[in-house]
Amino acid sequence: MTRPELLAEAVLSTKLLLGRYLAGFTEVTHTRSVPDLPNHVAWNLGHLSLTMHRVAGMIDQLAAGGDGSAAVALPAECFVNGDGTRGSRDKGVFDSEAVAFGSKPEDRYDRYPSLVRCTEIFNLSCDRLAAAIGAAGDEVMGKSVRWGQAETVVWALCVRMVFHCGFHTGQIADMRRSLAMKSIFA
Repeated sequence: MTRPELLAEAVLSTKLLLGRYLAGFTEVTHTRSVPDLPNHVAWNLGHLSLTMHRVAGMIDQLAAGGDGSAAVALPAECFVNGDGTRGSRDKGVFDSEAVAFGSKPEDRYDRYPSLVRCTEIFNLSCDRLAAAIGAAGDEVMGKSVRWGQAETVVWALCVRMVFHCGFHTGQIADMRRSLAMKSIFA
């Protein structure tokens, strides 16, 4: 198995691993914040999706000969670029600013897609990132890119995306405990 194939499979594995923790959430609880926890399920799924789409776009740019620094277009069927209030349950889209790093989740189910749609958008972002990794090849995986305040190589950024999904899965696990939901292992 090549490095890109391994990284792509790792990204795809997060669909099942995170998905297990969504059991028992409802169309009401997926947008409910829990005291002393930073966000809710809908925000987590949107935030992870946004981040993975951005990394996939960066990889696509590098594979096409660019430097990966151009703004990444998000899929219009999943996101609107707004002011943090344009996400919609009815339209089934996230507002990119409402789920960006540093945004504050709202306990408003009307501003986030349904739980089913949030999950679908998350799964689509995993598929897109895995496809970009697989198509890019090993040369692109070794290129250096700017991510946040630091420079990193693409393969390490891909590993970071898997870790990022795990980190936010931990937040969802904390929400489950706070909401007195049964263990996923029971």
